[in-house]
Amino acid sequence: MGLAERESISRGLAAGRPIRAIASELGRAPSTISREISKNKGRTHYRGIDAHERACRKRARPQRLKLQKNPVLTNYITARLQQLWSPEQIAGRLRLDYPNNSRMQISHEAIYRTVYLHKVRKILPHNIHHCLRRNRSIRHGRSYSTRGQWRSKIKNARSIHDRPQEANNRTVSGHREGDLIIGGTHSQIATLVDRATRKVDLVQLKDRSATHLTAALTHYLSNRVIADLKTLTWDRGMELADHHNLTRATGIDVFFADPHSPWQRGTNENTNGLIRQYLPKKTDLSTFSQADLDRIAGQLNNRPRKCLGYKTPLEVEQSSVALTI
Repeated sequence: MGLAERESISRGLAAGRPIRAIASELGRAPSTISREISKNKGRTHYRGIDAHERACRKRARPQRLKLQKNPVLTNYITARLQQLWSPEQIAGRLRLDYPNNSRMQISHEAIYRTVYLHKVRKILPHNIHHCLRRNRSIRHGRSYSTRGQWRSKIKNARSIHDRPQEANNRTVSGHREGDLIIGGTHSQIATLVDRATRKVDLVQLKDRSATHLTAALTHYLSNRVIADLKTLTWDRGMELADHHNLTRATGIDVFFADPHSPWQRGTNENTNGLIRQYLPKKTDLSTFSQADLDRIAGQLNNRPRKCLGYKTPLEVEQSSVALTI
């Protein structure tokens, strides 16, 4: 509210006009005018110039951020950021962990602001922005880019449109999306994500040939306690051209997304972005053992997800198993 509006309020009050009439003239809500008058000495003593000067002084004073006033909340957020949780995941989990404690509630935008103000406020540890998914020192707006890939025809490929309805609506676990993450020196790993629970599995690969990928996935899936293997949805990459052998060995039905349609495997695409926090682009993935990859997957599976109501993939998986017992 500017000085001219405050002077109009002052003149209206002096003339004995009702608050609703003043609000209508200024195009403001009556409640806004009422609050303005109440916090500036009331109807009898309201003066536009005094109210404006008071507002300017208050605006100029540096305001303490919520985290400056609450070290417990600050420590909670710092610890989760260092575990590579996103601000949105932290804010959502706080609502689950402290449902009736307003002092332990904060929006994800407030966390972002504090992260990017750390050089001025010094509330969070130095360089805490490195823990964020995008690892930027300043905040950018959203952008979108695509990168075309060459794809060949895969023999006897079953279309994603033939996938069971329970896989499409995420009602039960066991339906997975898969992809490759490519690193430096032509290294790669396979990623598998359950569409219902969002649980992640990372599989070590020596190369991206169809023969090796099929053998690696068969070995991994056959030697893990992974219940209810139902379907696997892949893109049109030739690395899974031997899909029929994978189905024969594991019983999992393989389906392929349409060409140039990454949104059809949105769960996997989003999860790959999370994985990149642990395995940045150009990282030599061949230096990571299967045990290393299992540890990374374990951390991801213990991170709360917005789409799961800020529960973790493991919590959702355990609750779904309990329902079937």
